[in-house]
Amino acid sequence: MLHLYHKLTSLACGAWSWGCHAHITTKTAATLVAAVLPIFFFAWRVAKKLNKINPPLPPGPTGLPILGNLPFIKPELHSYFRELSETYGPIFKLQLGTKTCIVINSPSIAKEVLKDNDAIFANRDLPAATVVGTFGGLNVAWRQNGPEYSRMRKFVVREMLSKSSLDACYALRRREIQQMVKDIQVKTGSPVKLGEQAALITIKVMISSLWGGSSERNSDLIEMRTKLDEYVRLMGAPNVSDILPVLAPFDLQGIESKSKNIVLWFYGIFESVIKKRVNIGDDGSKDFLQLMLEMNRRGDAKTSLSDNEVKALLLDMLIGGTDTVPTTVEWAMTELLRHPDIMTKLVEELDTVAGSQNLVEDSHLPQLTYLEAIVKETLRLHPVAPLMLPHMSSQTSTIAGYTIPKHSRVFINVWAMQRNPQLWDDPLCFQPERFLKADISYQGNDLRYIPFGSGRRICAGIAMAEKMVGLILAVLVHSFEWKLPEEKRPGVEEKFGAVLKKMDPLVAIPFARLSDSKLYQ
Repeated sequence: MLHLYHKLTSLACGAWSWGCHAHITTKTAATLVAAVLPIFFFAWRVAKKLNKINPPLPPGPTGLPILGNLPFIKPELHSYFRELSETYGPIFKLQLGTKTCIVINSPSIAKEVLKDNDAIFANRDLPAATVVGTFGGLNVAWRQNGPEYSRMRKFVVREMLSKSSLDACYALRRREIQQMVKDIQVKTGSPVKLGEQAALITIKVMISSLWGGSSERNSDLIEMRTKLDEYVRLMGAPNVSDILPVLAPFDLQGIESKSKNIVLWFYGIFESVIKKRVNIGDDGSKDFLQLMLEMNRRGDAKTSLSDNEVKALLLDMLIGGTDTVPTTVEWAMTELLRHPDIMTKLVEELDTVAGSQNLVEDSHLPQLTYLEAIVKETLRLHPVAPLMLPHMSSQTSTIAGYTIPKHSRVFINVWAMQRNPQLWDDPLCFQPERFLKADISYQGNDLRYIPFGSGRRICAGIAMAEKMVGLILAVLVHSFEWKLPEEKRPGVEEKFGAVLKKMDPLVAIPFARLSDSKLYQ
C-alpha cells in the first residue's frame, strides 16, 4: 500500500513535469491508502461495466485499475493527445483516476460539443486551486453555466469590454505604451527579453484599465507577475485531489493551501484599492473598477455584483490578460524574426498607415490588415490555450456515436486541429497571407480555427486581447528595429502548461528607427 501511495504522489507531482511536493508521514499514507483502496476498486468495477453500455464509450488506451491511464501520460499533453488520435481516432477516452476524460481532435466533433450540444457541455470541472481563488467559481472563466454565468458574462462583454469602455480606457493604455517605448529606448543596443518586456507592459496596462493607475514600482509589478504565474501554474498542475476527490480533504500536495496564500495576497490589494475608491467617491474615472462598483451598488440581486464577485472578477481579468497577451506577443515576434520577409512587409504597412513621425495609435489598428493576419496566424500555430479550459458534461449524452458519461471532462485539442494538414495547407509554415485570402474571425464560427474557443464559453476578453496584442506588437515593430544576438534564429520549441509558452525566452536587440527622437522621450 505504501508503494501505491508513493506511485500516486510521484505521478501527480512528476509525470506531467510541472513539479510539486507532497509532505505526509508514512503511517498516514498507509492509513489513507488502506481507507480508500476499496472505494477505488469499486469504482474500477463500475467503470468496467460502463464499457458495456450502448452506444459504447469512445475508444482509448487500456489503463490500470484505480490509476487508469495516469502512469502513461506524457508531459506535452497537446502533442501526446494528437499521437493518441492517430491510433484511436478523432475522439478517444482516457481514465485518470476517477475522472473520465474525453479528448476531441476534430472540428466536426468539436461542433457537436461546442455548438449542437452547447448547453450540455457548458459547465466547468473546477480544479481545487480554482475553487479557492474564485470563491467557488464566482468569476466568468470558471463559473458553472446558468443564469448567474449569463448575468456576469453579459456585464463583462457589454459593459466592461464594450467598444465604448475600451475606448474610454485608451488614454491609460496609451500612457503605458509610451512609457514602454522610453524604457526600451534606454536599452538600445543591448539584449532585451521580449517576453518579460511584453509581460511588464501588459500588467501595467491591465492595472491601468482595471483601477486607473500603475504607480506601483517595477519591483512590485514583477512580484505581482510572479505570483500570477505561480497561481496559473497551480491551477494547471496535476493534483491528486482533482484526480481522486476522496483525497481532497488532505491536500496532499499543498496546492490548495499555496493557492489560498496567493489569492489572499491579491485580495488584500483589491480590498485596499476598492476602499480607496469608495472613500474618494465617483471621481469620474472610466476604469473597469468604477463599472464594477456601480454594479455592486445597484442592490438588485439579478443585476448587481456582490463584493466577492468584484474581487473574483478582478483576479479573473488580471490572469486572463497578463498571461495570454505577452505570450502571444512573444510568439509573434519570434515568428517575425524567423521570417524577415514578413517583418519587412509589416514595417512597410506600419510606415504607410502611422508614418515615421508618430507612434502607432489605437485608431490605426483597423487599417493594419497585415498586422491582423500576423496575429491570427500566430494564434493558429501557437494557440495560448492549446486544450482550452476543459468543458464538463452536465448529463450523459451521445457525441459522434459514442456515449459521453455525465461529469466527463472534455478537452478540445485546438493545437492539433489548427495544425492538421487535412484542414490547412502547409500547416507548419508561418503564412499570414492565408488570413488575407479567407475571412476567418475569432468568433469561433469556423471550427478549424478557435484560439479563443467557441459557443457560450468562448473567451469574454477577445476584444481587449485583440487590441492589446495588436497595439503592443505594432509599437514594438514600428518604433524599433530588432536584431538577433549573433544572428541566431530563435527556436519554436514549446513548453506545455495552462498557457503554451516558449521553451527558451526570446532575446533580441532593439535599435530606434523613427526619425523623430522626441517620440522616445
